[in-house]
Amino acid sequence: MAAHLLDPELAAAIGPFKAEDPAYTPTVEEARVYFDKAVTTPFKTYMEPFLPPEATYVVRDEQISVDGGEITVRCLVPVVEDDIETFPVLFNIHGGGFTGGSIELDDYFLRRLCVDLRLSIVNVEYRLAPEYPFPIGVNDCLAALKWTVLNASLLRADLTKGFIVGGHSAGANLAVVMAHETTIDPFFSATPGRQLTGQLIREPRVLHPDAIPGELKAEMTASVENRYFPPLTGAISEHLLKCYAPVPTDPRCSPLLYPSHAAVSPAFVQGMQRDALRDDARVYARALRGARVTSSKCLSCLTSVAAESPRLPLYADLGMEPRVRYLGVTHGFHYNWPALKASVKLREDVVEGLKWLLGRENGLDGKALNETA
Repeated sequence: MAAHLLDPELAAAIGPFKAEDPAYTPTVEEARVYFDKAVTTPFKTYMEPFLPPEATYVVRDEQISVDGGEITVRCLVPVVEDDIETFPVLFNIHGGGFTGGSIELDDYFLRRLCVDLRLSIVNVEYRLAPEYPFPIGVNDCLAALKWTVLNASLLRADLTKGFIVGGHSAGANLAVVMAHETTIDPFFSATPGRQLTGQLIREPRVLHPDAIPGELKAEMTASVENRYFPPLTGAISEHLLKCYAPVPTDPRCSPLLYPSHAAVSPAFVQGMQRDALRDDARVYARALRGARVTSSKCLSCLTSVAAESPRLPLYADLGMEPRVRYLGVTHGFHYNWPALKASVKLREDVVEGLKWLLGRENGLDGKALNETA
């Protein structure tokens, strides 16, 4: 695989690799060990020096009853002088291919967001496949989202200030599902103040490979073009998806297939040029735009999906500047190699995307997280 197709810093970090499927597919347990070593640990180690002072936030792990057991949510709440001040909420769903990862993955980054953006955060530890296959992870996240609503006082939250669901990779898939399920579940839809106000969608899967509509097959080529790019190759992604054991055409697996996207909240969507899931990010962004999902500030779907060719435009017609391009980078690269310039830029954009969803900035043009301080 030609190294010139990748960002030079990323190519140097990855080193040589072969354009072929691996001869051996790791077990789930092996994949989990690798994920903790190569993804969670590097990112937490990198972010540790940027942790805010302990006195500026409160960390609390809570247990939530779900069907067949309990799950943990880690709650982060800012500490401020005003005892009656309330905060918007970010509900975070970690990535890991539905089979790995934990609330530890984003923990330190979320602590920084909590303090810098004065934002209460709920980080959910949903149960993982194959021990807990589809749709258990969906149900766990929905139960935790309901817990968040019912425990707003514990979080010092005012959901009318902002109620954002977000996630990366598998977590982004679940976040998109939550954005749609909450529009049809009367617990959320029938009571004012319980509706989600935004989506932070990072490198999502929105279509199972076996559920791609015929009219999209010709343009969804990233799974072939980017099959061999580390760290998440096509073969590994397919293996983990089989462990999840979803029904491909169920919208809770393939959320692009929900009958309507018109009622969902505004979204900030990120996609990487050399990601096998690049086109998922693109078609979801386009679906929201087509459904005329709008906000009071601007068009709701602020996309940062890099253009691969003239037939895959960078949504120039959205009329938003500056445009953000993640050229030559791969799925989740910023976790494995968090110090790369492209990784720092991506996290800065996450902060600005959150500000946009909260109505604090009009696009990606405000002061971003400073990791050089």
